[in-house]
Amino acid sequence: MTVSRLNLLVAEAIRKEPRIRDVMVTGEVSGFRHHLASGHWYFSLKDEESAISCVMFRTNTLRAALRPRDGQNVTVTGYVDVYPKNGSYQLYVTGMRDAGRGDMYVRLEELKRKLLAEGLFDPSRKRTLPMLPRKVAVVTSPSGAALHDILNVSGMRCPSVPIVLIPVTVQGDTAAAEIAAGIRTANGMTDVDVIIVGRGGGSAEDLWCFNDERVARAVAESRIPVVSGVGHEIDTTLCDLAADVRASTPSNAAEIVFPARKELTDRTALMRQGLYRAQRDVLERMAQKIRDCSAALSLVSPERRIAQLIAGCQLMRERMNHAIRLRMEGGEGAVRESRTHLDYAMDRRMEAARSGMERLRVRLETLNPMSVLDRGYAVVYGPEHLVTRAEEARRSSALTVRFADGRVDVTVKP
Repeated sequence: MTVSRLNLLVAEAIRKEPRIRDVMVTGEVSGFRHHLASGHWYFSLKDEESAISCVMFRTNTLRAALRPRDGQNVTVTGYVDVYPKNGSYQLYVTGMRDAGRGDMYVRLEELKRKLLAEGLFDPSRKRTLPMLPRKVAVVTSPSGAALHDILNVSGMRCPSVPIVLIPVTVQGDTAAAEIAAGIRTANGMTDVDVIIVGRGGGSAEDLWCFNDERVARAVAESRIPVVSGVGHEIDTTLCDLAADVRASTPSNAAEIVFPARKELTDRTALMRQGLYRAQRDVLERMAQKIRDCSAALSLVSPERRIAQLIAGCQLMRERMNHAIRLRMEGGEGAVRESRTHLDYAMDRRMEAARSGMERLRVRLETLNPMSVLDRGYAVVYGPEHLVTRAEEARRSSALTVRFADGRVDVTVKP
């Protein structure tokens, strides 16, 4: 029989089973996708051991009481049928209600809070990526689309930067341990400047290894900056939170790590301009400093100092001459005034002296014995002294008589 006939027989067998024609199933939503063109919802329901693909057509989504999200526990009603084109069976959901948050996401939230408290997601520990890395290590699957996207982007933007691939599995039970070991291997390389950790899109289960504690700690402990590009933009893992830079996709991670040649050219030109401006500013500052030093030296130069001293001496000489002239003019005036006072005083003293002498002269003339002689008196002199008594005259033999007009010698007779 043909494949189509086989799928129809399986579908008919399933449709004849009444227990799966109207079922109520509780599970955790994973890989939810809303097809915008048709309005249908596609997702998986899973528990710890199994998963089943589900589809909810637009006519039923419009009546749904909630819009599910990954990790949400829901209870759905519907039926099981076969999709003939690919022979897969799936649960066709007709109704949905919330049944609580899934255990996997509860454990994830607890781990996230733990690592957050330890500081693994602290923005202050995030490092800046080098503008042009020497070598980039890529931790991903060698057969995945992520590596293809990274190589394409790096080849277009900056093919001169070498890439070293550290192959790991990015899905399954061993993936987390391999990714953590790959990050540590990259840290052992001396010439690697950036590590890209990533994979392409997928369901939450496909990306779950990047929520492993071992991966988050390996990223946080890396001495080399790590760029995480896991899944699509809407996917956020613990690896993204611990990384130094989170990229929305592996292609975006390559765009962040590998600079475009034009961007490098523009940055080089900008740096050249900045260096030119800085050099010009330094030269201008040095020239101004030289001018300032020259001006300062000119202020303290010996020639200027001597000129200042000469000018100061000249000014002092002029001030001294002016002061001397003022003092001399003032002294001359004082001398003239003193001379006037002295002449006046001398005149008064001379006049007073003349008046006194005149009075004395009058008195002397009054008292002069010669004046008495003019009135007829005479003065008798003995040999030794003036004779004032007749007895003395009798004892003398010769006398001299003084008259007003002369002397006469006389002889005394007994």
